[in-house]
Amino acid sequence: METDRGPDDGELRLIDWDLAASLGRRLISSGPKVDPQEAREAVAQLRECAVAAREPVAATTGLRTGPDAPPARVVDRGRWIEANVASFQVMFEPVLRAVAAKARESGRPAPPEAFQMVSGKLTGTEVAALLAYLSAKILGQYDLAPGRPADQAALLLVAPNIVEVERELGVNPRDFRLWVCLHEETHRVQFTAVPWLRDHLLAETDALAVGLAPDPDAMLARVRELAGNVREALSPGGTGLAGLFLGPEQKRRVARLTAVMSLLEGHADVVMDEVGPQVVPSVREIRQRFEKRRDGLGIFDVMIRRLLGMEAKMAQYRTGALFVRGVQDRVGVEGFNAVWAQPENLPSPEEIAEPALWVNRVHGPAALPR
Repeated sequence: METDRGPDDGELRLIDWDLAASLGRRLISSGPKVDPQEAREAVAQLRECAVAAREPVAATTGLRTGPDAPPARVVDRGRWIEANVASFQVMFEPVLRAVAAKARESGRPAPPEAFQMVSGKLTGTEVAALLAYLSAKILGQYDLAPGRPADQAALLLVAPNIVEVERELGVNPRDFRLWVCLHEETHRVQFTAVPWLRDHLLAETDALAVGLAPDPDAMLARVRELAGNVREALSPGGTGLAGLFLGPEQKRRVARLTAVMSLLEGHADVVMDEVGPQVVPSVREIRQRFEKRRDGLGIFDVMIRRLLGMEAKMAQYRTGALFVRGVQDRVGVEGFNAVWAQPENLPSPEEIAEPALWVNRVHGPAALPR
C-alpha cells in the first residue's frame, strides 16, 4: 500500500503511514471466534441489512437520495485500519505543510532526513496503536473519503465487532445488525442528501487541523500550562490529551465542530430507534442493553477512552439525540430538516444544549410553545 508520502507535505516526512498501516494490522486484538460458514453468513446478512435499512431511514428522516447508492463495504479490523490510514494521511497533509511553513518563517532549517525518519517511525507507531485500539470498538462508519471524489465515500461495517457485541449483549443477531445499519445508513443519507455537508465538515476539520500545527515559539509556553489542565482534560466528558494543546481559537472551533458532530450522531441515534419494532422487533431491548453496556465499561477502557477523548464522543450521542427530539417535539420532522438547508442553520454549541434557542433563531418565536 503506497501511503508514505502525500502529494505535497512541505518536504516533511513526520509520519510513516506505511508503518501505521502495517503495524496497526499486527496489533489488532483477536476478534470473536467464528467458523468460515458463520463468517460468510454474517457478511451476507450485513450486506442485506444495509440495503434493507435504506427505505426505513428515508421514510423516517424525510431525506431522499438517488437509487444508485454504492453498496456497503463489510470489512474486518485490518481493512478498517487501512481505510482510516488513507483518510488520516489526507487530513494531516495541511498540518505538515503548516508545520514546514512555520519553521521556514522562523528561519529554522528543516529537520535532517535521519531525524524525520526516526520521528516518522515513532509517530507511525503511535498512530498504529491508536487505530488498533479503535478498530476493535467501531461498529460502522461512513468514510467521507477526504481528498477523493464524493462518490468514493463509502459506508463501512466492521463485521467482527458487530458479531462480538451482539453476542455480548445476547440479542437477536439480525435485529442488531439491521439496527446498526440504520444508524450508519442515516449518516450516509445525511451526507448524500445534503450536498454541501461533506465539503463543509471537511473544510472545518481542515481549518482546525491547520490551526493545531505547532508554532515552535508558542509550544513551550503552552506546555508550561498543561499540568494545571490535565485533570480537566481527563475528567468525564473531557477532550482527552489532544485538548491540552488547544488554544482559545481552537477551542471555539472544536466547540462548533462538536456541535455539528453531536447533531449528526444524535440524529442517527434517534432514527435507529424511531423506525420502531415493525422494522426491528427487539429494538427496545437492544437499546436498553446497548446503553447498559456503554455505562458498564471496565476501568482500563474508561481511562483509555478519557485519554482519547472518546467519552466526549459518547456524550455527543446523548446531547445530539436530546436536541433532535427537542426540535422535533416543537416543529416536527419537516421543521427539524431546516437544519440541512444551509450551513448557517447548523446548531451552535449553545443551541445543541438548548433546542428552543435553535427553533427561535431558525423558525422564529411563533414556533415555540406558549
